[in-house]
Amino acid sequence: MHKLPDFEGLAIFARVAEARSFGHAAEDLALSKATVSKAVTRLESRLGARLLHRTSRRLSLTEAGRALLTRAVRVVAEAEAAESETLDRASAPRGPVRLAAPMSFGLAHVAPALPAFLAAYPEITVDLHLSDEQVDLVAEGFDAALRIATLEDSSLVARRLCAVERFVVGAPAYFARHGRPKHPRDLAGHDGLAYAYLKTPDTWTFANAAGESVAVKPRLRFRANNGDALTPALLAGEGLAVQPDFSVSPYLRDGRLEAVLTSWSPPPIALHLVMPPGGLRPARVGALTDFLVATFAAAPWRLKVKGRR
Repeated sequence: MHKLPDFEGLAIFARVAEARSFGHAAEDLALSKATVSKAVTRLESRLGARLLHRTSRRLSLTEAGRALLTRAVRVVAEAEAAESETLDRASAPRGPVRLAAPMSFGLAHVAPALPAFLAAYPEITVDLHLSDEQVDLVAEGFDAALRIATLEDSSLVARRLCAVERFVVGAPAYFARHGRPKHPRDLAGHDGLAYAYLKTPDTWTFANAAGESVAVKPRLRFRANNGDALTPALLAGEGLAVQPDFSVSPYLRDGRLEAVLTSWSPPPIALHLVMPPGGLRPARVGALTDFLVATFAAAPWRLKVKGRR
């Protein structure tokens, strides 16, 4: 009969290797030093290889020990994650979740949605980080992030929630003074307000249903690294901007802004939920991600604009 791996021996060996001491490992594991030593010896006997060099003053890994340690650490981490997930599922999800989101979208839509989540999960705490700069989820310890973009290939786990439409918008007062562009090429003669984190903020690109594409450079009068910072200048009639629907829908509804060139679209973007690579995730993270999917998959801010496909 095939023997099961010595999981206990692997876990104890990993702790000894990390602590570089049988005594410290025994303290961490609340075991006797003799028990820890016997577990490592048993593992070495089973594998037929010495894993540690032992002297009275120093403990170091052998070549076989170094090779085994990487796998042993992975096995222990997976086992701990499995236990944690099972414990979480057996009780109400609890603990902290770190979420990153773009500034404007986070203020307008994520923050207002979160009270319902907090009420449903009173033992989960949410650390919401708002910034238009893209954070490194792994290096900065985030559990998830909402990103509005065309995602590039990466090791992150990504789920597309919904499309985000963008429109060329301006105030009625601007159009009264400067007229309405009839074609994207006309924008070269108009004043522009630009979001700095676009790939090409100075060049605006559009395509239509016939497959035609146009790139144009308006006269940029104002550029900002947050989309909502453009709104006062837009409302004051100081220029045109390419803005996402979640940001300008209220102003389009009440007529303070108007959309033009609606038969042309900027390059498509979408709202994505991204998470670090890995398999098992704590129930608290799953609860928040499920909530975000349910909340935003239908794009509750969506406004149907005449002429847009």
